[in-house]
Amino acid sequence: MPLYVQLKRLLEAQVSEGTLVPHSRIPSERELSDHYTISRMTARRALAELVQEGRLYTSTGKGTFVAEPKIDQSVQALTSFTEDMQARGLIPSTRILRRELTPASDIVARSLWINAGDIVYRLERLRLANGEPLALENAYLSFPGVEFFDGYDLEGSLYAMLRERFGLVPVEAIQEFEARLPRSQERRLLKMNEGEPVLKLLRTTFNAEHNPFEVVQSIYRGDRYRFVAKLIRESTDGKSTT
Repeated sequence: MPLYVQLKRLLEAQVSEGTLVPHSRIPSERELSDHYTISRMTARRALAELVQEGRLYTSTGKGTFVAEPKIDQSVQALTSFTEDMQARGLIPSTRILRRELTPASDIVARSLWINAGDIVYRLERLRLANGEPLALENAYLSFPGVEFFDGYDLEGSLYAMLRERFGLVPVEAIQEFEARLPRSQERRLLKMNEGEPVLKLLRTTFNAEHNPFEVVQSIYRGDRYRFVAKLIRESTDGKSTT
């Protein structure tokens, strides 16, 4: 096994076992080279791959540190951010950036099956867990009673409030994913370093009558999120196989 792979696995084991905790400093290339009697190039390659994989991160002028473990988000379950964070033992919170009634654009109208110019409710929020910003959400909502949204608390779970106040239950959604670099405002709000990617999610959510009531664009920190899907292969007769 190449030496850099051995060093990489050793550091991974120390992170997994808790010997190296999130945001603790990793020894420098020179320190690793001296301690394990390897070349600095070997140490550099091991650290570079761990940074690329999101296990470590660098801070200019300070060194290399252990990254927070990524949040595994299933793309098969239709859950809210609040539910996801609470299930992981994290404390969710929300900072509302914008809330207003606004005419629907052509793109939003097509997604919500309404006419362009019809009034929708725009809700833009910064979502945090244990005080750390993780995602930006920009949602457009359309359903009977949405014009009274300003009177409700929108800092908690949106889906829970819709169910309790409007009897509106999300039952299915269509989601699209793509990776890109964040815009300057997104990077500032999410407290990301320049050059770090984000994951963009575009989702249209449907109620029990299969009518769309929400279209939302979410921007997730690429260094903190990983989306997971279970894939099942189907045979030629349409039945699942293993």
